[in-house]
Amino acid sequence: MTKCLAIRGATTIEENTKTAIITATTQLLLEIVRANDLIIGEIAAAWFSTTTDLNAEFPALAIRKLGWMNVGMLCAHEMSVPNSLPQCIRVLILINTNKHPEDLVYVYLNEAVGLRTQGLDP
Repeated sequence: MTKCLAIRGATTIEENTKTAIITATTQLLLEIVRANDLIIGEIAAAWFSTTTDLNAEFPALAIRKLGWMNVGMLCAHEMSVPNSLPQCIRVLILINTNKHPEDLVYVYLNEAVGLRTQGLDP
C-alpha cells in the first residue's frame, strides 16, 4: 500500500551566497535521492529551512534547477536557538512510497553530520 513518508536531511555551507546555497542544496538532494533510490515522481513536497544567517537565496530553487517541476516546496527560517549549528540548510522531503519508515536513509552532510546522532535535529 502506498503511503506518505518523510525523509530528513541537512547540510552546512561556509558563506551566505546564492551559489553556495544552491550548490549545497543540490548536493544534499541528489544524495538523498541516491541513498533512498527515489523516483522523482514519488516526491510530493519538500520543506526547506535555513538558519537565520542564510538569506542569499531560496534553497528550493535547487529543485527547479534539477528540473523537478511537480514538487511542492516551502522555505522558512529555523528557530534561532542559542548555540545551534550556524549556516545550516535542512530539508524534509515527503514521498509517496511502498517503503517502510525503517528503510529510509536520512542524509547529513558537512558540519551537519552530528545533528542526528547527537539528537539535535528532531
